[in-house]
Amino acid sequence: MPSQTLCAISLRPKRWEMDFKNGAELLKLCDKNDIKISEAMRLRELSSSELKRAEIDELMKKKLYIMKEAVRSPIERPAVSMGGLIGGEAKKLETQRLNGGNICGPVVSKAIAYAMAVLEVNASMGLIVAAPTAGSSGVVPGVLISLQEEYGFSDESLVDALFNASAIGYLAMRNATVAGAVGGCQAEVGVASAMAASAAVELMGGSPEASLWAASTVLMDMLGLVCDPVGGLVECPCQQRNAAGASIALIASEIALSGVRALIPFDEMLSAMYQVGKRIPSELRETALGGCAVAPTVSCLFCKK
Repeated sequence: MPSQTLCAISLRPKRWEMDFKNGAELLKLCDKNDIKISEAMRLRELSSSELKRAEIDELMKKKLYIMKEAVRSPIERPAVSMGGLIGGEAKKLETQRLNGGNICGPVVSKAIAYAMAVLEVNASMGLIVAAPTAGSSGVVPGVLISLQEEYGFSDESLVDALFNASAIGYLAMRNATVAGAVGGCQAEVGVASAMAASAAVELMGGSPEASLWAASTVLMDMLGLVCDPVGGLVECPCQQRNAAGASIALIASEIALSGVRALIPFDEMLSAMYQVGKRIPSELRETALGGCAVAPTVSCLFCKK
């Protein structure tokens, strides 16, 4: 049963009623109004636009539809990327799973295949949802769609989960960064994985507090991850890191759902990620001047083209 406070603000809340600047304020808002993170984010959007609630939900449904198409199309119709570095990997993983050769279990195996599929769509100039960026666009759909298929969640439940994920992405953009050029891949795939983990916790019935535990755990586990695109392209190692990020998100979600608290609060972990990102050398922040991008095999690879 919604609280009286929520009933009073649910039609068209004032922005100041539903705004939150950090995770601590978000949790207070959820507690005060007895709502989930998804509803807090939905009401925040409602308070800052002229759109009606149904219209806001419909826009999110369209994003979910795009995500589902990006997950399916590379598996059904594999295509080589613009840079020629990736293409067909998602289908190989799906074929292996269907043949009983997977070792990670159905949810994780699907999540990594779907995450990699979305990167194939992105790298072949297809339509994706940047969540929060194109280079990290596979993590959220990979996690949420795999959970939907295994547990039978409705599209409406996934829409709620996407609002939850949006709240985490919003806080990351407001208080840190989601750009690889600023904070390394920890700011792209790391934040995407935090978004997915938080959303997965809510989807599985966890509390707002547990959602932020999961998000904090992800940021801790991915702290310091550099951005070193081979050839300057968002293909390799980006595709594999989306798969890794999806699996880390699921691990963090399971940890949080078990009741294991994150020792470091989400806000502090987000700040730590941002500070680490600013200290990462420029060669390891999307410039393709270090890391995987300068491995000897890479030079030979492009010489052959």
